Amino acid sequence: MANQRKFYRFFRHSSKGFSLIEVLVALAILGLVAAAFLGGLATANKAMFIADKRTTAESLARTEMEYVKNQNYSTALWDYELPSSPPSWDLGHNLPEGYYGYTVSVDAVPLHATDDGIQKITVTVSLDTSVVIELVDYKVNR
Repeated sequence: MANQRKFYRFFRHSSKGFSLIEVLVALAILGLVAAAFLGGLATANKAMFIADKRTTAESLARTEMEYVKNQNYSTALWDYELPSSPPSWDLGHNLPEGYYGYTVSVDAVPLHATDDGIQKITVTVSLDTSVVIELVDYKVNR
């Protein structure tokens, strides 16, 4: 009990401020917390950018797929790429505003060797030469 009183008295009367070691330890802990927080923000920002890029590519792929499915059925093999070479049946077809850097490639082939009225449509959307999304669907001759 006497030792406890001396211990408490020692710290109560002799400590009038923080030592340099205590300040450095506190700053180190604060620095680690700040670094972890900023690392988390950077990761969240990168994830948001990737999600935005993927969502834009998916929207563009779905739009192009609907465009192709609304066209007349053709028995010949065909493909085209936007924005450089729009399809021959619609030379005015191009990418909408705001899709700079994106490229859309569409390929339509018969499902079987003999064209039985079903085509496999593949829409590939790329951003700066890397494939972002590939969408596959089928078109029926009706």
